[in-house]
Amino acid sequence: MSRLAIFDCDGTLVDSGATIHRALRAAFEAHGLDCPPPAVSRKVIGLSLVEAMTMLAPAADHETLSRTYKDAFIAMRQSGRVEEPLFDGILPLLDALAAGGWLLAVATGKSDRGLRHCLDSHGLHARFVSLQTADRHPSKPHPAMALAAMAEADASPANSVVIGDTSYDIGMALAAGAGAIGAAWGYHEPEELAAAGAHGVAGDPGEVLAMARQWVEKAA
Repeated sequence: MSRLAIFDCDGTLVDSGATIHRALRAAFEAHGLDCPPPAVSRKVIGLSLVEAMTMLAPAADHETLSRTYKDAFIAMRQSGRVEEPLFDGILPLLDALAAGGWLLAVATGKSDRGLRHCLDSHGLHARFVSLQTADRHPSKPHPAMALAAMAEADASPANSVVIGDTSYDIGMALAAGAGAIGAAWGYHEPEELAAAGAHGVAGDPGEVLAMARQWVEKAA
């Protein structure tokens, strides 16, 4: 059976926090709302959009605010103002996993279109055998995205790991029965990832492969 590494996108593969906050600020200002500071807004990155808006602006019209955010993000992309650089070490990690026989997947709160744009901009789309997004699944920490990725890759939970930077990623992994590897270079603190139940917290991408191997060997 296949070994599968399921990556979160924002905060794990790419550093999109600044761009997300610019679009968020535009959406909040359009509705006359005070935008939360980056230190607050980054804590909901990883949730599906409506769930994130619910946490950031409990009294607002979350559906309308979400649509305004999407429009702002699309406008930013069309004007070349979206910045989603890969974190240092991600490409070598993807190479090492592939060389070790691992299949790769993504499970993200992004939309299908947003994920496609992001991966295409880095020439990574073809590397992933499964792409799961908020367009087709409940928000993390629900396990639906991880379970769908495993089904598409013919991988079992014992042979699968989720790599993510938020407690929502860790919760999704645990709910799906997969290994949960925290990405300390992202938007939640290492202590939050450990408290959420991560099987290991990687300080940088170079530590992930050994942790992934440890999970599948332990489960064997």
